[in-house]
Amino acid sequence: MPAADRMSNLGTESAFEVLAKAKALEAKGHDVVHLEIGEPDFDTPSHIVDAGIQALRQGYTHYGPSAGLPELQEAIANNVNATRGLEIEPSQVVVTPGGKPIMFFTIMALVQPGDEVLYPNPSFPIYESMINFCGAKLVPVRLLPDEGNRMDLEDLESKLSDRTKLVILNSPQNPTGSVMGREDVERLAALLGPREDVVILSDEIYKDIIYKGAHHSIASLPRMADRTVILDGFSKSYAMTGWRLGYGVFPHWLTEHVVKLAANSVSCAASFTQRAAIRALEGPQEPVMNMVDEFRKRRDLIVAGLNSIPGIECAEPKGAFYVFPSIEGTGFESDDFQERVLNEAGVALLSGGAFGEYGEGFVRLSYANSAENIAKALERLACFVRENGRGG
Repeated sequence: MPAADRMSNLGTESAFEVLAKAKALEAKGHDVVHLEIGEPDFDTPSHIVDAGIQALRQGYTHYGPSAGLPELQEAIANNVNATRGLEIEPSQVVVTPGGKPIMFFTIMALVQPGDEVLYPNPSFPIYESMINFCGAKLVPVRLLPDEGNRMDLEDLESKLSDRTKLVILNSPQNPTGSVMGREDVERLAALLGPREDVVILSDEIYKDIIYKGAHHSIASLPRMADRTVILDGFSKSYAMTGWRLGYGVFPHWLTEHVVKLAANSVSCAASFTQRAAIRALEGPQEPVMNMVDEFRKRRDLIVAGLNSIPGIECAEPKGAFYVFPSIEGTGFESDDFQERVLNEAGVALLSGGAFGEYGEGFVRLSYANSAENIAKALERLACFVRENGRGG
């Protein structure tokens, strides 16, 4: 029996497809270094785990409000106000099982078929998938590899139209690790300022993982707070990917619609995970800082190693835990490189094409793995390129 036509508009996340292939190889006895998954390899800090266990024992095993437990909404509002210089109210916070529902709910609540959505390209592939599913028009805005993968704001300005409804931002960015500087954020706010009919979805899930500069939220600029949705969560900062907990901060006028979508789809996030999240926000932050320091060391290792391989050029990312090197000099196309290094070199990474049309010629590697494994992967990649690349 055929599925509904709309299902053909949904894409997928290639990281999980490559992970499945890598696991299949491992089941056959192959050794694979995993650089495909965007997941911290650290355990959730013990004080957060203890809070979750305590919550279970205290009976937080039942349904909660669709928008989230009030005490977590308040903790999130306090944190957002302190870190972004805003004055949001707890009622503007909606807590969901992971961050993806915030993307989906925002797009579904705002975008009509035929509306245009501007988004960075290359970028997290679920943006394109959800825009397509809702019947909107994809309008990719290229990044500039020669300028640290910053968003091309001239390209964005040229693509704004009367049908633009939503602009998606992501900083620090997946897959490139670029971070929007304050000057670019202010310039973008100036471009969008006169367009009061355009909403911004600012994906700030990696905000705590920055090595150079600082995080600047467009919501903190004049006239932007009432037109910006902030997407954030606990997966990356607190190594809580399996806890499945994200949140959105919405303008007052949009919140009730998003809460309806949550009630109709996920009902609510798990209550005990929300109690643990309060401890994450209000407890010691040293584990976050220690994790970022370790990521910085790994970033330096992988950037230097990739740049030592003939045919590969890798810019230094300022945030997140990804590198997005150009492989054009090796003579490989991105998809072919992904497949061959997995099967022949035992390194799992992602084709840049999985992140959009402007990702061709690049690959993404996650350095959320040990320095030892990163060094092993670099050695295998160097050997593979030497034997099979254009200069081999």
